[in-house]
Amino acid sequence: MDRRLPRPRRRAWRSAPVLVLALALAPPVRGALPAPLADALRREGVSAGAVSLFVQAVDAPRPLLVHLPDRPRNPASTMKLVTTFAALDRLGPAYRWKTEYWAARAPDPQGTLPGDLYLKGYGDPYLLNEYFWRQLRDLRHRGLRRINGDLVIDDSHFAPEPEDPAAFDGRPHRAYNLAPGALLLNFQAVELRFLPRDDGVRVIADPHPEGLRIVNRLRPAAGPCRGWRGVGLRIQARGEAAVVRLAGRYRRDCGARGLYRVVSGLRPYVLAVFRELWRGLGGAFDGSARRGRVPEGAVLLHRGESRPLAEILRAINKYSNNVMARQLLLTLAAEVLGPPATTAKGRQVLRAWLAEHGLLAPGTVIDNGAGRSRRGRLTARQLGGLLLRAYRHPYMAEFVSSLALTGTDGTLQKRHNGHALAGRGHIKTGLLDDVRALAGYLTAAGGRRYVVVLLDNHRGAHGPGGERIQDALLDWVHRRP
Repeated sequence: MDRRLPRPRRRAWRSAPVLVLALALAPPVRGALPAPLADALRREGVSAGAVSLFVQAVDAPRPLLVHLPDRPRNPASTMKLVTTFAALDRLGPAYRWKTEYWAARAPDPQGTLPGDLYLKGYGDPYLLNEYFWRQLRDLRHRGLRRINGDLVIDDSHFAPEPEDPAAFDGRPHRAYNLAPGALLLNFQAVELRFLPRDDGVRVIADPHPEGLRIVNRLRPAAGPCRGWRGVGLRIQARGEAAVVRLAGRYRRDCGARGLYRVVSGLRPYVLAVFRELWRGLGGAFDGSARRGRVPEGAVLLHRGESRPLAEILRAINKYSNNVMARQLLLTLAAEVLGPPATTAKGRQVLRAWLAEHGLLAPGTVIDNGAGRSRRGRLTARQLGGLLLRAYRHPYMAEFVSSLALTGTDGTLQKRHNGHALAGRGHIKTGLLDDVRALAGYLTAAGGRRYVVVLLDNHRGAHGPGGERIQDALLDWVHRRP
C-alpha cells in the first residue's frame, strides 16, 4: 500500500509571528567577528572559514550575528535537536511506547499458560529492568504463574537493518554503537562487575546470557586507584556466543566497579533477564526463547507503557544518547508512514517536517537522526530557526528543559562550574573527531535570552581548543546588556 505523508495539521500557534521564513530571506549581518571570538580563533590557529555562527535574541526580528550561516556542516549530536523537536511536535509530550504480552490461548484458571508467551516491542527507547520488572509484575497480578512454552520475541515493528557496529569507531561492544530495535532492553548491555578480594578479583556478568564465558586472569594490586589502567579487556564474539578475556592488574583501592559492554545477541539477552525477573516474581518458566511474530487471533494478556516522551527527551538530549535518538527516529517513521519502520522512512519524515516549517536548507543530510555520523549536515541558520520556532511552540518548556543546563547536569555538568555561565544556558553540544558543535539558549547578564549556534568543522576541533572557541562565543553573548 502506498503510504504518503499526512497533510500538515493546522495549529493556532503557526499563525503567530514565527520569523522562520523571514530568517531565510533576511540578509546576513555584515561586519567582523566579535573581537573575543576572533581572538580565540587566532590563538587556536583556526580559520574563520571553519566555523558557522547564528545568534539572535528570542524576541528580536533579526539576528544579532551570523557568519557563514548557510554553509552545510557536520552538526554532530546537535542533529538530535531536529529529531527530538520534530517528535515532540508530531507525537506530543504525553506519547508513550507500548510493550505487549500475547498468547495463542489464555491461561487456565490455575494460571498456567499451555503454550508460548509472545513479547512484542514497539521501540521503547528506555525499557530498563525496573520498568520491565513492573510489566512482568502486572502480568503476575493478572494471574499468570506458569509458562509451559517458550518466550517468543516479536521485534517486527522495526524492519531489520543489519549494520556493522565496528564501522563508526572500531568499538563494536560499546552500547552507543548498538543498532536500534523494536525490543531494546537495557540497551542490551551486560554489566561486568569487578569485586576485589584478598585472593583475587571476582568478575560477574549481570545479566549472564547463555553463550557468554568469562576468562578471568586479573590479579589484585596495591596502590591508588587509577581507573581502568592496567586492566586488559578483549571480547571475542561469534554469533550469539562471546568470550570475555580479562588480564592484568586491578587495584583494590578501586573497590567494586562496573563496566558495561554489549556482548550478547538479542535472544539470549532478553531470555536471561526474563528468566531472572520472572522467577524472582514467583513465576515458573523452563523454556527457551526464539524470535517470531504474534499469531493471528492471539489473546492480549497485558500491555505495558513507557515513560512519556517529555521525560524520554531529557535522557536523549541532556546525555546525548545516540541509541535512544535512533529509536525515536524509527518511532516517527512507524507512526507517520506505518510499520515496519526503517531509517529511510525516518529520514523522509524529518525532511518533510523541516520543509513544512520552512527549515529544509540546501545540503541537509539527516542520516541516522542522532548525529553519530560523518555524513550528517545542517546549517547554523537552520538550527537557529528551529530553536526560535521551538521557543514559540506550546511545548517550549518540555523542549528547553530537555537540554543540558550549563554547569549543572547532563553533558555540561562539569563545564562552567563556578563560572558566570553556570545555570544560564540550556544547550545541546556535539562532538566527533574534527567536529564540535553547540546549539541552544543562553540568558545574557542583562536578562535577555538568545539562541546561540556554533558549528565548528576543522582539524582538531574535538580538542580543548574547540571548547575554548565555544566559550569565547558564549561569554560574548552573556555579556550583552
